Amino acid sequence: MQKTLRQDALHLIDETLKKVMPDTAVKRALKDHAFPGRIFVVSIGKAAWTMAKAASEVLPTIAGGIVLTKYGHSQGPLPGFTILEAGHPVTDENSLLGAEKILQLTENTAPEDTVLVLLSGGGSALFEKPAEGLTLAQLQDVTKQLLACGANIIEINTIRKHLSAVKGGRFGAHCAPASVFVIALSDILGDRLDAIASGPAAPDSSTSAEALAIVKKYNLDFSPALLSQLAQETPKSLPNATAVITGSVSQLCHFAAEEAKKMGYEPLILTSMLDCEAREAGRFLGAIAQSLEKGDGLSQRPIAVICGGETVVHLTGSGKGGRNQELALAAAPYLEGLSSALIAAVGSDGTDGPTDAAGGISDGETMAKLRQAGINLDQTLADNNAYAALSHADGLIMTGPTGTNVNDLYFLLYRPENN
Repeated sequence: MQKTLRQDALHLIDETLKKVMPDTAVKRALKDHAFPGRIFVVSIGKAAWTMAKAASEVLPTIAGGIVLTKYGHSQGPLPGFTILEAGHPVTDENSLLGAEKILQLTENTAPEDTVLVLLSGGGSALFEKPAEGLTLAQLQDVTKQLLACGANIIEINTIRKHLSAVKGGRFGAHCAPASVFVIALSDILGDRLDAIASGPAAPDSSTSAEALAIVKKYNLDFSPALLSQLAQETPKSLPNATAVITGSVSQLCHFAAEEAKKMGYEPLILTSMLDCEAREAGRFLGAIAQSLEKGDGLSQRPIAVICGGETVVHLTGSGKGGRNQELALAAAPYLEGLSSALIAAVGSDGTDGPTDAAGGISDGETMAKLRQAGINLDQTLADNNAYAALSHADGLIMTGPTGTNVNDLYFLLYRPENN
């Protein structure tokens, strides 16, 4: 019996995420590496626990280790590691506590020692120490402003780096005279090492002038103290640090295409660098679905149109949701009445915004279910309340924390009636 489009979508998500787990990538990056002195392991981000576990299975011994991850993302004790959880996407007190413990672990190092830094997405919020003279409350307000105005992740991290005592290469400088070896799971479009987790151990390519320009671009409300700190440059060289990138959104798209082909779909990767408004991305994929249904599209066979990246949301309401849920919901009107098409958006880390959902699905029945529940689509999008709407339409994707983080996957499955 042929599977439904929804069953195909969930299978595609499940199988693709399995292939971007960081375990193998970390072990591959550590292969053939010898570390002469003591090894201190610092694992930061949403995939921190998984990456630390992989490293612990390869390294002969460690002098000490800390995992700093998002609430709910650790999976139990790891021998030799202190497991800490903190706030994301907004830094909290435990972010500062975690950073302080990491700084303590990595001080008083010797030239023959190595600090192994395992980075994944979410590290910018999780690992933080305000620059001298600044407070946690100020950084929290800055992050909220940046998230609300629609700034992209590069812009957000440019600001964060210049307001921090540990980002933008400053942690790498702190670790000297030890060597620093960074293994990074990239959630940044273009895989800029200095932007992954705000580059704590990478020379920073962003400048104070760029940071101040972002404040002006979005008309952000920054105090004189914040503006003064933004004018302080970050390290532009780190001779004690080297790095490798072990996974990225381009791999995520590649694996999705491979799996879609196995399932009988003709895969087409449009881009792995999608960076626009979430609802506009949903409408774009919806428009492709309509073109395919009319017969003027790319194929009359089953097709999987695949994109990867990280969209943004301008907050205009106080509802509950995330960028992937908003993308899926915005696509719903374009799919209404179509039994041949489905659009899904999912975060590879298993979380989408401040919710327990990884993303959302819309198909030909979504709009009817919303109307039955008395939900107005335009008002819901204005309220940024996609979670509630999709919950009424059986449109939430629930994976739980996955242990990886390489941006988001968006796809359209189209299967003509005669296939």
